[in-house]
Amino acid sequence: MKPFLIQQLERYALRLTELDFLLSREDIMADMTQFLKLSREHADVSAVASRFARFQQRSADLDAAQNFLNDEEMREMAEEEAASTRAELQSLEAELQRLLLPKDPDDARPAFVEIRAGTGGDESALFAGDLLRMYTRFAESQGWRCQSVSESVSELGGYKEVVLRIEGDNVYGALKFESGGHRVQRVPATETQGRIHTSACTVAVLAEPDEAEAIKINPSDLRIDTYRASGAGGQHINKTDSAVRITHLPTGIVAECQDGRSQHSNKAQALKVLTARIQEKDRAERAAKDAAERKSLIGSGDRSDRIRTYNFPQGRLTDHRINLTLYKLVSIMEGDLKDVIDALQAYEAAEQLAALEIGATV
Repeated sequence: MKPFLIQQLERYALRLTELDFLLSREDIMADMTQFLKLSREHADVSAVASRFARFQQRSADLDAAQNFLNDEEMREMAEEEAASTRAELQSLEAELQRLLLPKDPDDARPAFVEIRAGTGGDESALFAGDLLRMYTRFAESQGWRCQSVSESVSELGGYKEVVLRIEGDNVYGALKFESGGHRVQRVPATETQGRIHTSACTVAVLAEPDEAEAIKINPSDLRIDTYRASGAGGQHINKTDSAVRITHLPTGIVAECQDGRSQHSNKAQALKVLTARIQEKDRAERAAKDAAERKSLIGSGDRSDRIRTYNFPQGRLTDHRINLTLYKLVSIMEGDLKDVIDALQAYEAAEQLAALEIGATV
C-alpha cells in the first residue's frame, strides 16, 4: 500500500482512540447534540480503523508465512498461506481506498431528474421520452420508486419537459453524472428519405434537499400561482386549479407541480423542486470557482456540455467525458445503465484518490 494511504489510515486509528476517550466523558454524555455528533463520527472512523487493523494483521501473517518458505517441510503450507493472504490484502487495500475517498453527503439523497428537449424539434421531444423511459427502467431494476412531478407533452407523444422524482438507496450518487447534454443520432420516425438526424436533450439531476439542512427561503421572495393542470390524471385533475407554479423572485428560478391530486401536495412538491434548483445553482457556482483547480471532467455541473452521444445506426453509446464507448445501445435504452454508471463512478474514485495523493505530498 502506498505510504500516503498508510499515513491517512494511521490518523484514523489515532482519531478512534481520541473518540473513545471523548465519548467516555460525563460532560459529553450530558450534551446529547455533541454526543450524537461524536457517535456518528465514531461509527465512520471505527469502520475504517477496524479494516486497517485487519490489513495490518494480515500483513504480519504474510511476513510470517514468507519466513517458512525456505523450510522444506513447511514450504507447501507456507505458499498456500501466502497466496491466500496476498489475495485478502489486495481486497482489503481496495476497500480501504474506497473508505478513504471523500463522501458527498448528498449521494444517499433522493433525486429530481429533469429532462428537457433541445435542438431538433419533435425528434428532440421524442428522445426526451426515450430518456425518461431509460431512467425509469433503470430505477425499476434498482428497486427505486419513481414519481412524476410535472410534464409538458409534445404533439407527437414525446416531452418538451418532464421532471421525475426518484427515491431509493444512493439515488443521487448513482445518477448525478447524468447531468449535461445528451445527443442522439438516428433516423426519425417522421423522416421519409431515411436521413440520419442529430438532436439533443439536456438532463439535470438534483439532490432533494434534506429538510433539516436545506437553505431557508424567505416566503416574501416567492410568487405562487395556481392553474388548471393538463394531461393525464382523470376528471379531477382537469376540473380544479390544483397545479402550482412557484417563482423565486431574487433568482428567477421557477418550479411547478401538477401531478398531485391536491393543491397542497403540489405546492409542497414544487417547493422541494425549487429548493433543489436553488441549491444546485449554488453548487454549480462553487464548482465553477474551483474548476481551475480541478481537472475532473465529470460532476462539473455545467448543463451545456455535450456529455454523451447515442448513435442508433451503429448501436453505440459514447460518453465523451471518460472516452467510454459501448456497443449495446438497445439494452442501455431499456435501462441497462450499470456499465455506464460503474465506469463514471470508477473514474471519479480514481480522480479523488489522485487528489488525496497530491494533497499528502503538499
